[in-house]
Amino acid sequence: MRRAVDGWHAVLRIGAVDHRVWSKEPPALGAPYAAELPFDGDFDARAFAARRLWRAMNGRAPGPAFHQLSKQRRERLSAAIRALDAHSAGGSYRVIAEALFGKKRIPDRAWKTHDLRNRTVRLVQGGLALMRGGYRKLLRPGRRDE
Repeated sequence: MRRAVDGWHAVLRIGAVDHRVWSKEPPALGAPYAAELPFDGDFDARAFAARRLWRAMNGRAPGPAFHQLSKQRRERLSAAIRALDAHSAGGSYRVIAEALFGKKRIPDRAWKTHDLRNRTVRLVQGGLALMRGGYRKLLRPGRRDE
């Protein structure tokens, strides 16, 4: 638990799940608490988190997380970060593609028009976008008002 300018922040570990909570006032053992859920753009996520916390506090399985990345999305993000690292180290698109997809899949000729070159360029661009702050979208999925 830590105190910040806006209040008190704590991580409650119940079972194998971490629940992050915030309080305006210092928490006290045995005091009754209520969840305050503003009707804003994050209402869905807050209501889901409050329900998971309530379930965990009452000995029930909390259920799935609000947002889980698909296997394909996780693999693409991993490839984008690897591509970004290689690009930042000065690697050419060909070298990056060889590291990501294997040297056998990279043609000796027609590299400039090959689909793996285009895919490598997109992965590097995706990695750059993440580095420039796009990773925040991963933390706030499904916002319809943005």
